[in-house]
Amino acid sequence: MRRFLLALLAGAAWSAPARAQTTAPAAATTPAVSADEAAVRAVLKQYQQAVQQLDTTGTTRLFVANSVVLESGSREGTYAHYRDHHLGPELKEFSSFTYSDYQADVTVDGPYAFATESYTYTIGLRKGPKDTAVPAPVKRRGVATSVLRKNAAGQWQFVVNHNSARK
Repeated sequence: MRRFLLALLAGAAWSAPARAQTTAPAAATTPAVSADEAAVRAVLKQYQQAVQQLDTTGTTRLFVANSVVLESGSREGTYAHYRDHHLGPELKEFSSFTYSDYQADVTVDGPYAFATESYTYTIGLRKGPKDTAVPAPVKRRGVATSVLRKNAAGQWQFVVNHNSARK
């Protein structure tokens, strides 16, 4: 399955995003968003909102049980492991987390969807017991690439999520 997913990711990265186009005059041409693309974008947004609320409650349903999370050069395991041992504890140290300059490209191909996101995020840190002042906010440019699959109930879920950041 890993090779299949890697092949899917590679194909998505090298092929142009498949988008349905409406037939309209050139000046008014805009991409039409399919119901599946809208549903995938909603899943991306739900996950983003949970992080901004510093609360992972209910996010497990957004991921398949055997999902793979990769972050900045590290294989974090399944989302459940990442949530419990990385993301959850990290969020407890933050006073805020906000996304800005967000852009996403989504390609739907049958029961799979490929998403690439770019954004800026700013993290407000809590004052620690040894801190004399509140630490300065951390601001980074981030990107994420995800593969999602439509399950038997018709819901889109992350299969692979890979994110990284830089100053």
